[in-house]
Amino acid sequence: MNATTDMAGKGGTGGAKAPWRALVLTLYPGMFPGPLGASIPGRAVEDGAWSLETVDIRDFASDRHRTVDDLPFGGGPGMVMKPDVVDAALAVAIAKAPEGSVAICLSPRGKPFTQDRARELAAAPGVVLLCGRFEGIDARVVEARELEEISIGDFVLSGGEPAAMCLIDACVRLLPGVLGAAESLGEESFEDGLLEYPHYTRPAIWQDREVPAVLTSGNHAKIRAWRRAEAERLTAERRPDLWAKRQARTKH
Repeated sequence: MNATTDMAGKGGTGGAKAPWRALVLTLYPGMFPGPLGASIPGRAVEDGAWSLETVDIRDFASDRHRTVDDLPFGGGPGMVMKPDVVDAALAVAIAKAPEGSVAICLSPRGKPFTQDRARELAAAPGVVLLCGRFEGIDARVVEARELEEISIGDFVLSGGEPAAMCLIDACVRLLPGVLGAAESLGEESFEDGLLEYPHYTRPAIWQDREVPAVLTSGNHAKIRAWRRAEAERLTAERRPDLWAKRQARTKH
């Protein structure tokens, strides 16, 4: 296998819990780290909270053309990623991953990715993420490796790489010590089944639009009540699916 792309921090853990580790299998390792090298995840990797390694699937092709795809059985458009090539890459990535890591295939047919699942994955030692291309990956390797299939939304991307970045970012920010104000996590969207309330800052009047008076009242009880009411209103208006689930849960 040729060299992989590694991104690991310089800080180390000083005997503490090992860094959370993400191994990404892709045909385009040059896409990484991308946004994961900046802002919160970029600082976190420099601090040693997590590490990233990409594995180039083409390195596991057995012919001189490095062929990774072939025509689908049954006909139809497009090409399908070959199970033997993908499985060989998976074998190496899984062997490198910390014990207890979760192996995932990013796919539009997977279960929707949620904040709850991000929290669970962040609590695991790491993830192995398989990024599909073309018409997809031969289903036999997904079944044989018992990969969890995850989708980040009801839309189709050119490949699984952007989805993998979204999943990693969502997990990294939940790692201990990554966010300075840990209490802010409890007020974000999807906590307690609600979308987050609106935020405002200076100036108090902008383009003739005033900040809600309650936020400048100094009455913290009223501010909490307003924020809660706004979170409930927005959830009911914009995500009736979340609102229905929350209502059903609170009735029990």
